Amino acid sequence: MTLQTEVPRGSRAALALCLILAIYAYARILEIEPAAIFGVVPQLAIVALHVVPALAFALVHGTLHYRVRGILVFTAISLAVGNFMENLSVATGFPFGHYEFSSLMGPKLLQVPVLLGLAYVGMAYVSWTLARLIVGNPYAPVAGMRVVTLPLVASFIMIAWDLAQDPIWSTVLRGWAWRDGGPWFGVPFSNYGGWFLTVFAMYLLFTFYLRRVSSPAVPPRRAYWSLALLFYALCAMGNLLQVVSQHPRTVVRDPTGYEWRVANITSASALISIFVMGAFVVFAAARLAEEHKPITD
Repeated sequence: MTLQTEVPRGSRAALALCLILAIYAYARILEIEPAAIFGVVPQLAIVALHVVPALAFALVHGTLHYRVRGILVFTAISLAVGNFMENLSVATGFPFGHYEFSSLMGPKLLQVPVLLGLAYVGMAYVSWTLARLIVGNPYAPVAGMRVVTLPLVASFIMIAWDLAQDPIWSTVLRGWAWRDGGPWFGVPFSNYGGWFLTVFAMYLLFTFYLRRVSSPAVPPRRAYWSLALLFYALCAMGNLLQVVSQHPRTVVRDPTGYEWRVANITSASALISIFVMGAFVVFAAARLAEEHKPITD
């Protein structure tokens, strides 16, 4: 697929985005044998390979449409809201629930790993971009009902990603521990209510920003959306690889002592990835097929 762009240095951006996608895909393949990999590659490096490519994708891809200032505003909102809410929950239990982080994700900012805060940016951006497609008329200004519908749809798209990921990273990999456990393989329902509140607030703040600025530069047509769609699809496909992953433990216990089969956790993650994340990919792809040309203001 040739990427034709109307913005300066578009070909360089296309090359950078393809490289980022390749690095992220490689990082997900490494999950097939984590026990062997962790013996050679530091755990923190594996975690970073999940987070940094998504962040880099957001910064490069977002610049094409929102310019540097716009994507930096999105990044600042994501980091500020995400880190505030995570630290608040670690301290008080609101809004996600009571939990604490291990050393798996590396250095912390207050009580929250730096990499976790950065993870908000990449996936929040990709989810937002898919939401713009699914809601329709993606080049229209953010006004009217779109101020609410875009954040709502983007929030559901991002929560689908967390629904598949959280039991793996908490109950299996021990990146964090839920003090009181929970019905979703050791994860409480409050986690997803907290996620919805957090990401909806992030997106709503960004829509307020977009309403105050002039229309951004027109991005490449099909390729602009296709690359974001591909990144989210790679997230879902990477979760499927966890089913064949050689985890060192077949049974894990959450902090309450309840035992969970790793095979059940990875299978549930795969089902969410296929039928929930996959549904958003299909909806966005269908919308993309209907968009023959950009709609300008």
